Amino acid sequence: MTVEMVLSVIATDRPGLVRTLAEAVAAHDGNWIDSSMARLGGEFAGIVRVALPDGAVAPLEGALAGLAQQGITVVARRSQGAPPPTRAATLELTCADTPGIVREIAAALAEKGVSIDELETSLFEGSMSGQPLFSARARLALPEGLDADVLRETFEAIGQDIMAEIVLRDIE
Repeated sequence: MTVEMVLSVIATDRPGLVRTLAEAVAAHDGNWIDSSMARLGGEFAGIVRVALPDGAVAPLEGALAGLAQQGITVVARRSQGAPPPTRAATLELTCADTPGIVREIAAALAEKGVSIDELETSLFEGSMSGQPLFSARARLALPEGLDADVLRETFEAIGQDIMAEIVLRDIE
């Protein structure tokens, strides 16, 4: 039987980290399915979904724990399977940087039962003012029955409160 696992990885960034992780997965007959990785503040962070034979799970977990000796922390969990069906949407936000923006948006999404599939945020310097601006792009999973217009109204209210430009789009 094949088991899917999700691995969370963090380490001080350096060449060869992905190779080291990929070698551990391959050595246990694992198949690298998909991943998302980035360098943030000098640290390397990633999530990886792998599939491997049921009997290889414990040996892979042991090998991954051994990577700590190389400064690589890996947390491995068995995947819980596919989530319930949802509609996809994207959210784009730009505003002056202030503390609590992510908290505000995440609270509104959670209140409506919306999951965040992907989230990318960044700070950049405003071209006219030179002040720091905050930008977020998210791929969302809207639960069945949620009226996208209700979510738009929620974001319009938040956008007015924090003087943000917020765009919500359904993905066909």
